Parts: sequence; structure tokens; C-alpha cells
Amino acid sequence: MKAIIHGFAVLLCAAFLTPSPANAQLFWLAPDFTGAPLVGYEAGMGVPLPGASPAEQRAAIAWNMRSGLNVAALQCSNEPTLRILENYNALLSDHNAELAEIFKVLTGYFKRTNKVARSADRALDSFGTKTYSGFSAVAALRGFCTASSQVARTAIFTPKGKFAEFAQNNLRTLRNSLIYKGEQQFRNISPSLRFHYPNLDERCWKKNIYNGACGLIS
Repeated sequence: MKAIIHGFAVLLCAAFLTPSPANAQLFWLAPDFTGAPLVGYEAGMGVPLPGASPAEQRAAIAWNMRSGLNVAALQCSNEPTLRILENYNALLSDHNAELAEIFKVLTGYFKRTNKVARSADRALDSFGTKTYSGFSAVAALRGFCTASSQVARTAIFTPKGKFAEFAQNNLRTLRNSLIYKGEQQFRNISPSLRFHYPNLDERCWKKNIYNGACGLIS
């Protein structure tokens, strides 16, 4: 019996002492992208909606949030530990009724401002295309994914009927993360890079194609 116990102890020690390959680790101190709640549908927060009522502006803010997290769920899929896709799907399930009403309000805006039904449909489709394109974060992807993960997690704890309010409080954070900011712990070591995101003004688009010469917002 002593021999068996001794042998087990040797095997146990060997298991602890045997070297094993370490998993790769990424240490990343993210920038602080948080911002103040929006006061209306502010410039730079999405595709402009001239003449929109307060309710239509709230709907646009909420739809920008939904679209931004949708883009994040796709763009950040290479890092599943952020759980953006799972949380995005959860918020769609939790807030489906409110999101349907938000889309109805947006549809109403384009019907009101475009008397011809076909023109209204095209305008709504153009708004959706531009909104999704406005969340492209090639240069600032790491920061965008980090911020989106935090925002999406907040979304799933938002009570039903409060998605528009949540969007108003958090959309600026999502927009801020589209501007490149590097590692914060060692930010003085690497060279500083500065990026701008595109001007989303109506004049910068022609048939849903962005004019790259239009200019950038600093």
C-alpha cells in the first residue's frame, strides 16, 4: 500500500512539474470611449434626417445603435470571448417589440418626406445602407470591438421598453470608438496614429456610393 501511495505522489508531482506550452495572451488596456448622453439626433451621430420630429430622432438614434451592434457582431466575430454576437441576439429577442415600433416610426418619416411610395422605400433603404457603412471600423477595430462588447452587455440588462433610452445614453460611446486610439498602458512607446471617420452628410453620397473626396470629420 505504501508503494502505491508513493507511486501516486510521484506521478502527481510529475504532472505539476512537467512543462506545457502556454496559451498566447493579449494584454490590452482599452481607451475610455464613454461619452455623455445625446441631446437629440446630434450631428455626426448618424445619417442626417432633415425635419425629423423628436420621436423620429429618437427612432433614428435607436436604429443607429441596433445597426452598430449588428456590424460589431459581424466584424468582431474573430474574438468570441467578447460575446457580442450572443448579446446582440439576446437584445433582439428582449426588445423585438420596441424595435419593430422604432422601425415603424422611421418608415413613417420617409413616407412623410417622400410622397411617392417607391421613393420612400428607396430613401429608407439608402438610410439603412449608409447607417451600416458608417460603422465600418477597419483602422479602429480593436477599440470598436471592445466598446461594442461593453455596450452590448449593458443592452441585455436594459428593461423592456427602454431600448431607445439606452441608445441615447450609449450611442456616443459607440461612435467615439470608431476613432483610432491605441494601447493606453504603454501609449508613449508606440508612435501616435490619428484617424478620422467619414463625413456622413447627404452631399457625400450618390446612389448609395460614398464620395471619398467629400472630407473627413476630425
